[in-house]
Amino acid sequence: MTELQKTLDALATWLRSRGAMMATAESCTGGLVAVMCTDRPGSSQWFERAFVTYSNSAKSELLGVPAALIERAGAVSEEVVCAMAAGAVLRSAADIAVAISGVAGPDGGSVGKPVGTVWLAYAVNNATSGGMLVEAECHLFDGDRVAVREAAATAALHGLWQLAKNTG
Repeated sequence: MTELQKTLDALATWLRSRGAMMATAESCTGGLVAVMCTDRPGSSQWFERAFVTYSNSAKSELLGVPAALIERAGAVSEEVVCAMAAGAVLRSAADIAVAISGVAGPDGGSVGKPVGTVWLAYAVNNATSGGMLVEAECHLFDGDRVAVREAAATAALHGLWQLAKNTG
């Protein structure tokens, strides 16, 4: 069993034990995290939905990310990916979500955001406090487009599991 399979098993068990559901908000990975989750038998018990918001307008329309925020910070930014993760929770029946936005390449990179730059954000609806916990992290992945997307999806699931187990 691979590390990714172990992570998915642990995350699925955690979600099922709480009667919780998860969602994804994906840009550069194009739904790859959702595929990794829904490839697993029984995922309908813990996977609520996926938002593939590749365009900026989709981020605004489906997740409620303000267009002005995207214009100011850029689609590949901490601010936007945090808004995506929060929007995925708020606009679904999910309790926890992961969001991904990045530059998979081979073009589209810049000096400030080279190819392989990926922002991940995690949102957990905290019923106890009545608020939402949102955390983000930035990665710089090596490789071609396929490698960057796969690395981003894998990192997203590992990060989501880390946040889930640390929130109880």
